[in-house]
Amino acid sequence: QVQLVESGGGLVQAGGSLRLSCTASGIIPSVTAIGWFRQAPGSQRELVAAISSGGSTKYTDTVKGRFTISRDNAKNTVYLQMNNLKPEDTAVYYCNAGVFGTGNSYYAMDYWGKGTLVTVSS
Repeated sequence: QVQLVESGGGLVQAGGSLRLSCTASGIIPSVTAIGWFRQAPGSQRELVAAISSGGSTKYTDTVKGRFTISRDNAKNTVYLQMNNLKPEDTAVYYCNAGVFGTGNSYYAMDYWGKGTLVTVSS
């Protein structure tokens, strides 16, 4: 059974940093892409960053230069380092198992964690 568990969310002031973790079981992260999504109140869920089995990465424009996605295959864990956080980064962050397609597109499979809340105060 596929299971994704997020951790690391919390309350931080603008300009601060947080590191989110996504630990996977039931799948092998080394052969599956992992994506971080977020959903703010009243907004659609959006892809924030993704990492392929080979280590290629993809970021949405609003987080480029501030967020870094990485993976530790030995620990079956994917990290999202978030620096210089802004109030608009406030959202529930979800981990997803998916695949990369042509053109560096990320395709989410129907495997989701329960999410971790990130709140950035101004």
